[in-house]
Amino acid sequence: MAENRLILGIDPGLVDTGYAIINGSGRVPVLQEGGLIRTNRKVPLNFRLKEIYDELVSVIRAKTPTVMAMEDLFTDYRNPSTAILMGHARGVCLLAAANCGLAVMSYSPARVKKSLTGNGRASKEQVKAMVRVTLGLREEPSSEHVADAIAVALCHLRELSVRD
Repeated sequence: MAENRLILGIDPGLVDTGYAIINGSGRVPVLQEGGLIRTNRKVPLNFRLKEIYDELVSVIRAKTPTVMAMEDLFTDYRNPSTAILMGHARGVCLLAAANCGLAVMSYSPARVKKSLTGNGRASKEQVKAMVRVTLGLREEPSSEHVADAIAVALCHLRELSVRD
């Protein structure tokens, strides 16, 4: 029997943090859950970060994944303040994983796209379409953030398959 491969994929963001739980134990990966942790832009940053942390810890405790796969930070060098703010969201996701004893694997956006579509410069639409096809979903995920979280979890699953 295959080992338990319950992967938590994360697309960190301050407004919307996408998450997805993929069961990769069988021949075909299965999406168990996907969703958004949404914060209010009008709420002070510290409270928004706490909300992301608390909700993510709740997901981890309820679903008990074996690993977290998360997208690395990517931002245009012309806007360093965006990178700093996104780093805050990524940091609380890392903290939630650490406090729950969960290992974290990080992948660049280009690596995730190449793993799923064969093209490291694939569009958001191409990623969503391949998520649907790979998982045999009737519809594409409605949120790009959830699609990205699924994609990073699938990327990690493929990395595991290469190592086996």
